[in-house]
Amino acid sequence: MTLLAPIRLVFFAMILVFVGSAPGIAQKLGPDGAPNPTASVTSERELLRQFPRAEGRIDIPDTKASVLIQPAGRTWDYFHEVLLRWGGGMVILGMIAILGAAYLIMGRLRITAGRSGRKIVRFKAFERFSHWLTAVSFVVLGLTGLNITFGKILLLPVIGADAFSSVSQVAKYVHNFTSFSFVAGLVLIIVIFFKDNIPEKVDLEWLKQGGGFIKNKHAPAGRFNPGEKAVYWLSLAAGVFVSVSGFVLLFPFFGTDIADMQIAQAVHAIIAVLFVALILGHIYIGTLGMEGAFEAMGTGEVDLNWAKEHHDVWLARKLASEGRQGEASSTPAE
Repeated sequence: MTLLAPIRLVFFAMILVFVGSAPGIAQKLGPDGAPNPTASVTSERELLRQFPRAEGRIDIPDTKASVLIQPAGRTWDYFHEVLLRWGGGMVILGMIAILGAAYLIMGRLRITAGRSGRKIVRFKAFERFSHWLTAVSFVVLGLTGLNITFGKILLLPVIGADAFSSVSQVAKYVHNFTSFSFVAGLVLIIVIFFKDNIPEKVDLEWLKQGGGFIKNKHAPAGRFNPGEKAVYWLSLAAGVFVSVSGFVLLFPFFGTDIADMQIAQAVHAIIAVLFVALILGHIYIGTLGMEGAFEAMGTGEVDLNWAKEHHDVWLARKLASEGRQGEASSTPAE
């Protein structure tokens, strides 16, 4: 009997321990007795606060492969899936709304004196080639890039998952390879038009007259007015940013880590959306917004009266260089 007494004490102690821990065990088991994966004494948020970056041990040289959880990725995902969609949508649709309102209120800016029937060369063939190389590349990049942000909510429900997958895969490759032609065109644009976009004294008078809208007269301008120069410099800056960030994404983890790639993608997306809005304004003015403007990049020649009304200083210089000074004053510009 003396030997059984200690055994009974141990047995009853084990029963008490089991009964005390039963509620915790019940929490970790589901109704059917199977383990409950969602039950935890410590919440996931609390664990991530204590250990913000979970890593494992690997045998390969690529240390990035050891990262199991990176909470910063959730921030990036929220930016890409929510903030970028709403922000980008408002910027692009807002620009379209502004341009639509401008057309309804002001209509198309006509050549006040009417067409003279005489032409003058504004852009040479190679200048137009450089412009259209950049422009076509930009449109392709814009459409294929916007598919990444808005495709799942706009295109996927219309064409279905299989077709959307095929379209997106093709768009990805087209986007990647078109980037090279865009950069080539951008470099040509910078070299060819750089000197004509340097601010000069006549730009101050153009600004004082509000581009001709305030005093209802044609403000003087050189080859490019301050508005066009602003588009040039903003496009140059945006082009450099999207190109650099794009090549970082095109060659992932080439001297970068996950955080760097996330920053590059955010910069690329934000600048690209603003770039699209800027070029929408540029396209509007060059097509619907102003009579005779598209001809400059279409055929390379513009009507003499159009040149007098919008770029009179440039016209006078060009005619003087060609020995045709008399043509500049043969028809009034306003």
